[in-house]
Amino acid sequence: MKNNIPNYKRIYTDLINEKYPDRKEACKNILSKKTLSILDVIACSSILTDKEDKNTFIFNQKHRFYDKQTILEILNYQKKYGYNNAQLARHFKLSRNTVANWKKKLI
Repeated sequence: MKNNIPNYKRIYTDLINEKYPDRKEACKNILSKKTLSILDVIACSSILTDKEDKNTFIFNQKHRFYDKQTILEILNYQKKYGYNNAQLARHFKLSRNTVANWKKKLI
């Protein structure tokens, strides 16, 4: 069975070329990778969004999906930098309850 993961590299490359050519250099390091993880997508999204797009970005946050590997990477990030749940939630624009639920289920 084929894994149905979107080709984020192609999506973001096209998006940058069409809508944000001025931000191409800022995303160059991220897009130079062979495949993009969800954390790379989050980083690229934060580079592309600005104040006028903030409401659209917040709306899109509600429709995110995180796979187990990404959740574990986020929780490892928390451990590495000593963040509490609230700090981690703010950093990745998540709910504190989401972080707490992940920790209950996976740790």
